Amino acid sequence: MTDNPFLTTSTRNTVAEFTREEVALANRNSGALLETLDCDVTPTGLHYLLNHFDVPVLSAADHVLEFSGAFDAPFSLSMAEIIDLPQITRPVTLECAGNGRAGMTARPLSMPWMYEAVGTSEWTGTPLAPLIERAKPKADVKDFAFIGADFGYDKGVPHFYGRSLTPDEIAQLDVMLVWGMNGAPLLPQHGAPLRLIVPGWYGMASVKWLTRIEALTLRYQGFQQVETYRFRTHEHDLGKPVTRIHVKSLMKPPGVPDWFTRARWLKPGPVTLTGRAWSGDGVPITKVEVLLNGVWQEAELSAPTDRYAWSAWQIEWQATPGQHELACRATDAEGNVQPLNASHNLGGFANNVVHRVTVHVAEPTA
Repeated sequence: MTDNPFLTTSTRNTVAEFTREEVALANRNSGALLETLDCDVTPTGLHYLLNHFDVPVLSAADHVLEFSGAFDAPFSLSMAEIIDLPQITRPVTLECAGNGRAGMTARPLSMPWMYEAVGTSEWTGTPLAPLIERAKPKADVKDFAFIGADFGYDKGVPHFYGRSLTPDEIAQLDVMLVWGMNGAPLLPQHGAPLRLIVPGWYGMASVKWLTRIEALTLRYQGFQQVETYRFRTHEHDLGKPVTRIHVKSLMKPPGVPDWFTRARWLKPGPVTLTGRAWSGDGVPITKVEVLLNGVWQEAELSAPTDRYAWSAWQIEWQATPGQHELACRATDAEGNVQPLNASHNLGGFANNVVHRVTVHVAEPTA
């Protein structure tokens, strides 16, 4: 091709931007491939992963879910009994709360996500609320803690991964106990044999390897509930909890990539740009705009397959020779719009800044 823009990317071994620990986290966890954004359902092997500790390898035949604590009728269920309960399957878009952390100024040291920590799967399970009702929470219950089998240390604190939801949140959210993903049993790394799915909230709420649901008369004080996943501006700020997903969109990168920079090359002519958009709590997307030749233009938007699943969008672009910066931004039914610049918080959470893609348009060589 003429005017090869990628010849200048060869000096790439002189900067160590990420720490060794961040690289180790990135080797354990993985994001979806943006080229699969055309798929309504993310292929199971490409759904993003964020696991805090080692993956427990549990036997479905021996696994038991315990309802304990401040219940008047506590009980336990085997996996066979759970699978016999009323069954539902629904597509739900999950996004890691740290997605976009690497794009923040003064990047917090943690899993260095760019854009790819998101995916949509068809989750099979049973509604949680009837089981909570069956266990008969006492009148003074203020919280339900969901405890997984994964154990480790964070900031020197040993704990099983756990999160909680209040009685009001249980009533308002379509929480599921899940044992299946895209028509097959859960894989170990996705929480087998049983996990929680909290549609419309960031992924930290969807506890994997679920072993216990405990009713509490005081608010849950587990590490992953009170020490992290909070919007804080400084170390002593108590902050506000991270909950629902912020409005966001991504573009399937057009053309072909440079191996190292992931910038794109394509030849001049008509191009169909495509992508996905989503928001939290089942709030629908009402508009996606794409930055073409310096002007925001509205894309064609498709209806989602479920209120908790992402929407597809597309727009036609006449690609002309030169370097272009494409971008996309979504607006939801509550009027929330993706920002043009990333805001900062101490944990690097919920960065929903617009997705930008650098594209080089040129004729191929003969």
